[in-house]
Amino acid sequence: MSGLSETERAGFTKILSLMTKCDLLSLSDTVTNKMIVVENITEAKETILAFTKNAEELLRRKKVQRDLIFKYLATEGVAMPPNSEKHMLIKRTLELWSSVKVVDENPQGEAASSDVNCGMGFDPLVLGQQFCQWFFQLLNSQNLSLGQQPQDWGPQHFWPDVKLRLLSKAGSEQMEEFLGADLVSRRFLALTRDERLLFSPNLDPHGLKALTSPHGLVLVAVAGTIHRDSVCLGIFEQIFGLIRSPLDNNSWKIKFVNLKIRGQDALSGTDVAAPALTYNSSELQLLCS
Repeated sequence: MSGLSETERAGFTKILSLMTKCDLLSLSDTVTNKMIVVENITEAKETILAFTKNAEELLRRKKVQRDLIFKYLATEGVAMPPNSEKHMLIKRTLELWSSVKVVDENPQGEAASSDVNCGMGFDPLVLGQQFCQWFFQLLNSQNLSLGQQPQDWGPQHFWPDVKLRLLSKAGSEQMEEFLGADLVSRRFLALTRDERLLFSPNLDPHGLKALTSPHGLVLVAVAGTIHRDSVCLGIFEQIFGLIRSPLDNNSWKIKFVNLKIRGQDALSGTDVAAPALTYNSSELQLLCS
């Protein structure tokens, strides 16, 4: 009976899980014209999905609020300007679902194996996009305010001697350094789980750069916005150094991270909507050497 594709169902399942019980029951009544009485949240979700003829119709419902769609897109690694109107968010969500290129849970491994097969055809930008989608989805899932099941975060995604440099400007400037997979992974966890931050990377060409060094290091630089709930707190720029791990199915692991965070008050007139990288290629090359 449902007119939704598998991808749309999976997407709506995430969006509906962000809704309150009261709104879910009300939405179920609306969708079924009160023909079906549901007993609990699970039944309400199933009923809503079963009686929905198409995805756009459901996204337009009043109870599917703008903020829910914004939050959902952020967890999927899709950056949208914080002031986007609901119709823009709906359009972007439908585009995302129609592209049906379901990102593998672990694009590191996927990117690694496809690269080996095509010899010289390795495109660092494709790896950069896949890596950022994977990394930020994983990191954002630790933020409990999204109501998502946290994914498998931990030191296993980093090299044992990984180094994190964290530079934050919000009023005053602070510089922190962390060494080792355990400390680095815990510092990231503190940002999302404890400080409830949400990272929304800008994967458009001006927000993402990637390049390789002759020694097998891939540099991925990305800019984006940082949110808490529906408030945009500022922007970030992050550079990852990735190296393959032959012991772990040749998957990519993080060797170093430079993270620069600027709060709204330190931005003074910068366009926050879709921040661009301020690093140029020659600065990145220096990091490769």
